[in-house]
Amino acid sequence: MQYIDKKPTAQTPPWWRYGHVWMVIAGPAVVVVASFITIYIAVVGQDPVVDVDYYRKGIAINQTLSDNPASLAPSKDARNHAATGVKAPK
Repeated sequence: MQYIDKKPTAQTPPWWRYGHVWMVIAGPAVVVVASFITIYIAVVGQDPVVDVDYYRKGIAINQTLSDNPASLAPSKDARNHAATGVKAPK
């Protein structure tokens, strides 16, 4: 029996030449880019949390609600149309 030293005839390409390596790297890379875009949108497009004139607007809303007390009635007393039905228009 003879020992034959087989040497590779073609040199293997470097790792970046394989397509599946880039598929594995692309997933996390896309997530990192998307997170930076999300951070940019969050920082640049900040919404105001509270209106500057919140107290006066709150008082105006309360006055509007107190003008029509029937609209604040409990549903069993004033707005329960499931049991009584809606009157048909004539």
